[in-house]
Amino acid sequence: MAHRTVSWTRLSRSLHDSKPKIPAGLMGARVLIELGARTRPLVIGGQYDRAAIMAAACKAATGIQERCGVSRAEALSSALKATWQVAKAAHRRAAH
Repeated sequence: MAHRTVSWTRLSRSLHDSKPKIPAGLMGARVLIELGARTRPLVIGGQYDRAAIMAAACKAATGIQERCGVSRAEALSSALKATWQVAKAAHRRAAH
């Protein structure tokens, strides 16, 4: 039977490379969206306000694009993820 060695460096690198990456501007977008949600709530009467969610995401995407220098699609993707995170947290708070 053949003897097989393990390269710990290669194993460590592959684990590091497979770790999910946080999209550019996601954390900053959440803060901006939470501040904006005070003036235009994302959840009204226990229902998501999709127009408010999209408006907040578009506004945050512009900021992400300017600060991070990413494409509009990547900025909007990060902004939508952050907006839905904030909206879901608001929905949970409203339910309690």
